Amino acid sequence: MTQAVPRTNFNRSRLVGLLAGLSIVDVAESKPDFAERLSQWLDLSDAITLHAVQNAGAASSSAAPSCGQAVAAVAMEEEYARVRTALVNSITTSCSSAIGETRMKLPTPQPDATIETAAAYQLAYQPFRRLHLAQQASMEASVRALRSSVRRALARASAPLRQLAALDEALDNTLCVREHQLLATVPLLLERRFEQLLKAHQQPLADTRQADSPAARPPPAEWLSDFCRELQGVLLAELDLRLQPTAGLIEALRNEANEVK
Repeated sequence: MTQAVPRTNFNRSRLVGLLAGLSIVDVAESKPDFAERLSQWLDLSDAITLHAVQNAGAASSSAAPSCGQAVAAVAMEEEYARVRTALVNSITTSCSSAIGETRMKLPTPQPDATIETAAAYQLAYQPFRRLHLAQQASMEASVRALRSSVRRALARASAPLRQLAALDEALDNTLCVREHQLLATVPLLLERRFEQLLKAHQQPLADTRQADSPAARPPPAEWLSDFCRELQGVLLAELDLRLQPTAGLIEALRNEANEVK
């Protein structure tokens, strides 16, 4: 059975909610509305480009939806499900402690390591940052290819969908740099969370001047397992955020195909 494409919404993203729940971002302050924030990201050249796309769509001939759109909608939904499933599996496998070729090896201290040695060498954040960046690169490549494929399907459909595809491409080209800059901050925010958990784990040991040995720490390094679960949750939320524009395009294709029936 084809996995349903989630309906799009414009409420606060799950990614922002997760980061706020980890107390590493502040979302309590009032923010400008979507239109105002978007205007801050667009310069005059961007505005001219978007205006030209809108005018070109308005001037195009109005072709009626065809029965082939239903077939295209199903094909795009199946491709969406395939891409999302592959990325979800990559994320969950990499962040799991289960044995597997692509799993991330959880760094753990040697039995005789001091707290300082464990923190500086074996419990460094760098392996987790590399994993996050690798997953972001994988998501970027796969989601961008999927989004382009869906745009091509819309471009072969009715005039309104062709205009939507053109507008989505223009917005994507305009906002992709800004999106990349914002998502690049997520691994930095998670480093702050990593340090919070590490400090909380080390404090009782520092108070008693104990080595971070298996007898002294909660087995099996519970704080590190907790962090891996949080990392996985953030990556999955980031994936859903990246997929949202594509899901919206597929939803538009499906809705118009349903009108033909």
